[in-house]
Amino acid sequence: MKKVLCLLAVPFALASCHQTERTELVTAPYQAPPPAEALAPPAAAETGDTYAKIDENLFRSVAREPLSTFSLDVDRASYANVRRFLTDGQLPPPDAVRVEELLNYFDYELPAPAAASPDPVRISTELSDCPWAPGHQLARIGIQAKKVETASLPPANLVFLIDVSGSMQGDDRLPLVRAGLQLLVRQLRPQDHVALVAYAGAAGLVLPPTSGADQATILDALDRLEAGGSTAGGEGLRLAYAVARQNFQKEGNTRVILATDGDFNVGETSDAALEQLITQERESGVFLTVLGVGRGNLRDSRMELLADKGNGNYAYLDTLDEAQRTLVAQFGGTLFTVAKDVKLQVEFNPNRVADYRLIGYENRLLANEDFNNDRKDAGELGAGHTVTALYEIVPVGSDKPLVDNLKYQPGPASPSALSTTDAADVLTVKLRYQAPQGGPSQLLAQPLAGAAWPIAQASADQQLAAAVAEFGLLLRQSPQRGTATYESAAQLAQAGRPADPNGARAELARLVQRAQEITAANPTASLR
Repeated sequence: MKKVLCLLAVPFALASCHQTERTELVTAPYQAPPPAEALAPPAAAETGDTYAKIDENLFRSVAREPLSTFSLDVDRASYANVRRFLTDGQLPPPDAVRVEELLNYFDYELPAPAAASPDPVRISTELSDCPWAPGHQLARIGIQAKKVETASLPPANLVFLIDVSGSMQGDDRLPLVRAGLQLLVRQLRPQDHVALVAYAGAAGLVLPPTSGADQATILDALDRLEAGGSTAGGEGLRLAYAVARQNFQKEGNTRVILATDGDFNVGETSDAALEQLITQERESGVFLTVLGVGRGNLRDSRMELLADKGNGNYAYLDTLDEAQRTLVAQFGGTLFTVAKDVKLQVEFNPNRVADYRLIGYENRLLANEDFNNDRKDAGELGAGHTVTALYEIVPVGSDKPLVDNLKYQPGPASPSALSTTDAADVLTVKLRYQAPQGGPSQLLAQPLAGAAWPIAQASADQQLAAAVAEFGLLLRQSPQRGTATYESAAQLAQAGRPADPNGARAELARLVQRAQEITAANPTASLR
């Protein structure tokens, strides 16, 4: 047995450090940092949160572009961040509002894949009137991943990568991360293992891989973390991936869980350099979950990028309740991937649809030829995840077509040229996915046919999705918001929650009301 120090460096300011018996210590190529007193004071934090600019999707003519292709996204960070702003009495910056993440925060009553089905996902569709655009329609595509009981999940090989730099001081940062991960540790099984890497001025291995049966040791290591120093995020990522690779389980689920405010200021600091690092590391088969915390210097755009490029998901923790939801209630979905590189391609029927617009997913758009390219990276689905996508549709025959008919291009095909079934289709959804271990992609397809339901008669899920989208368009002050109002969104939110076991739908109604109150009290706040 080898005796190893539980921490390789001082600047993480652990309260104590003792020797522990371990059979093996995973090593990584990095230099031990200097003593804490030798470190230069951390650079002044840049003020203000940063968000990637969103150029909203515009309407597309089916005659010119009958295909719409994008990567699935199960991130939910934007909703929790929006909630934080509204709770603090502020409207969020428009670019903080990613409508697809608001939509995907909620659980929908979608049919699961059949028990005998070899596919881990199932497609559902619904069509209704669009509440903010009279004459338009709203097509909803729902994806349900198979649910797996925790006891049946494969072994987890987790590496907690914790930012303990000076910017992580404050109750809403490192203490919140520590408390949230301690909730997760209490869910672990003996076959699961956790290692702990911390980084400030440099990165160090705090705890070698430890069985979930030894929760006390893991909890103790988390409890001793304290914040201080500058932020060497790139070095921390390298070490965490090295630890994960050396304990890789082919049939298990190997994942790095990065908890940070994203404010890296030592080593790789540009988004391009970090993207390159993560893109290289993901080839090892290690997945990435990013937990964002803090306010004032939150690097939201960076954390979204890391999760996107690292075959993972991104959540924002504004409260311990959100940590419990992300890490405990959604334990399987957050940590266990059932399908990777999931892409959607929608083909619109020109007999039914004149124009369409994908709501959200602006940073997930793909070229049409990427759909059949198995080398093209796309989104991941965890056990039990649901994903929702909405298209606003201008039906053929609308009184106000967005684009005039073309003189030199053929018009819609004659219905007589199509089969009776195909002529009734509004669109067809195609989905490609790969198994978590890789291999050739599998193809699923599902048409959406029939007439649009009045929104008041649509399913509770359709009404909820419409309410969330309308809310998001208002918060973004979207040019596409049409006749949307907070009153309409609130009514739909109430109508769409006949069952609300976790209170999420009731909370939505309260947030809509809060946004309306803030806007009424300060009308110029919405003129941004």
